[in-house]
Amino acid sequence: MPGMVLFGRRWAIASDDLVFPGVFELFLRVLWWIGILALYLQHRGKLNCPGGALLSSYLIVLIVLLALIICTMSAIVCVSMRGTICNPGPRKSMSKLLYLRLALFVPEIVWASLGAAWIADGVQCDRTVGNGIIATVVVSWIVIASTLVTVVVVFDPLGGKLAPYSSAGPSHLDSPESSQFLNGLKTAATSVWETRIKLLCCCIGKDDHTRVAFSSTAELFSTYFSDTDLVPSDIAAGLALLHQQQDYIRNNQEPDQVISHSPESSQDDDLDAELESCHHYMQFAAAAYGWPLYIYRNPFTGLCRIGGDCCRSRTTEYDLVGGDQLNCHFGSILQTTGLQYRDFIHVSFHDRVYELPFLVALDHRKESVVVAVRGTMSLQDILTDLSAESETLNLECEVQDCFAHKGISQAARYVYHRLIMDGILSQAFSIAPEYRLVVVGHSLGAGAAALLAIMLRNQYPQVRCYAFSPPRGLLSKSLYEYSKSFIVSLVLGKDVIPRLSVTNLEDLKRRLLRVIAHCNKPKVTRAGRASVRREPRRLLTELEGGDLTQPLLGEQSLLAHGSPSYSFSGESPLESPTKYPPLYPPGRIIHLQEEGASGRCPCYVAAQYSVRWSHESEFSRILIGPKMLTDHMPDILMRALDRVVSDRAACVSCAAQGGSSLDVA
Repeated sequence: MPGMVLFGRRWAIASDDLVFPGVFELFLRVLWWIGILALYLQHRGKLNCPGGALLSSYLIVLIVLLALIICTMSAIVCVSMRGTICNPGPRKSMSKLLYLRLALFVPEIVWASLGAAWIADGVQCDRTVGNGIIATVVVSWIVIASTLVTVVVVFDPLGGKLAPYSSAGPSHLDSPESSQFLNGLKTAATSVWETRIKLLCCCIGKDDHTRVAFSSTAELFSTYFSDTDLVPSDIAAGLALLHQQQDYIRNNQEPDQVISHSPESSQDDDLDAELESCHHYMQFAAAAYGWPLYIYRNPFTGLCRIGGDCCRSRTTEYDLVGGDQLNCHFGSILQTTGLQYRDFIHVSFHDRVYELPFLVALDHRKESVVVAVRGTMSLQDILTDLSAESETLNLECEVQDCFAHKGISQAARYVYHRLIMDGILSQAFSIAPEYRLVVVGHSLGAGAAALLAIMLRNQYPQVRCYAFSPPRGLLSKSLYEYSKSFIVSLVLGKDVIPRLSVTNLEDLKRRLLRVIAHCNKPKVTRAGRASVRREPRRLLTELEGGDLTQPLLGEQSLLAHGSPSYSFSGESPLESPTKYPPLYPPGRIIHLQEEGASGRCPCYVAAQYSVRWSHESEFSRILIGPKMLTDHMPDILMRALDRVVSDRAACVSCAAQGGSSLDVA
């Protein structure tokens, strides 16, 4: 629901978010009240000491004060459980209860201060009573400090500007003044987000690229969050409901309802070959991460294996390789790839905004010159990821509408200039002129590798690219079609990054609003499960149908009146055709999906993954689930590839021995 308005400003907390915090405080207060009451009743005859009358009065007033607080908190919890996310009407008395609860903090602070003063004066009374007073004072100040921390956490810097907007009616906010107000609000939100990002990234420098990335990221965040009135708990509840909805669809979808984009037979024929190449080149993409990923994958033995390289000074073998900031990285790269010092042409771990680490090596097994670009590992890389506007590429190819993700294209251009202008590729091909060029990367590195391959294709027509878990929001439609002939992308399961784009985020926000609007139970009861299952066919038709051009009644309370998303037929700022046009993943896509023991192989029933060519449209929607983040991790992807390649080899061998045909997805 919309954030609560207290003291003339909006706060980042809703009136139905106080159930669990209230129950927790209520539990502590009741125990505290019982303890103080028992202390007073049991030891009131021992308060005849000097200052005992004051302590007796202190305990009596504290018992009464705690009783009032307990009653108030009980009312807050009961009221907070009423209504639904989009129907805060039954909770309209919440603000008055909170004002009363905050007012009770005044005598509580005064009494805690008096108790601290009496303890400091060293009142001579029964030791049990003294210890009880000390415990009471300590608990009082802990509660007060916790309340102050909570206020800081839920403080909204834009709350003062949002308060009149939250309480205004639609007729007022649809006026011409509303447009000016919302524009000012967006400007203020951009400034707030930029300040937050600068504080978070205060240690990464302030060059021109960094300042541009700060502005770009702040504008993206302010644009995405400016037209809704949701608090964090609403978003969490909506994501849980979407997960349940997606599980229901998957479990109840009939086979003929599954939309399949069948690949061409030629694609199916080379699936095994491309899968084996992916398995081989993934080692280089992982090596580009350096020692952190190697230690993470080998927590017990990794440090021992590469420790010598970290401690000893640079040897003459290192001098054979160009590059900078190698430190412990080179040892891990050698261990991961299995290559020798002499096989590396250049290794660079220089890391700034729009400038990614990369390595260049000679792969004698595949007779290729491999360029591996590192994925996201630092705050600089995150800023590169979040520079999500589109920019035009100047390519020497006959492709119309050549535009791509700004941050990643800038990073690819940096690597391109290093490879060409510094003569790194010329040096590599002077050693092995018959080798072909292969560009690889994971995550952000996959996106940069794909764009780098496109940039290099005019000079190296035989270039190939293997992009592991690349971001969806990367290429224009024409560049996506162009890249199919020389780029292969690999995606594991529900990995969120290959489904992540500005357009998909806007779609996720709309689905989030719709599923929240359909939830007809309080947030605390986890009613989404009941809401999704009660009338599944009708509900899913409404949630998934594309014929709704206006927001539902509940959604109107979650959208900013006058914002572009308020009318679903209008265009959102994040769908601007000039700044945030639809973008697509690179190349042909191999999708690995976990299936469990399928039993498809007669003598190897433990196969856990299916493998198939997939169409980009299968990644046009963000899927919510527990593995949406873990499926993106490079070590998880490497294990899945190891399993898939070994299982398929075992199935083929088994089929050859048994003479039976196998159905391998």
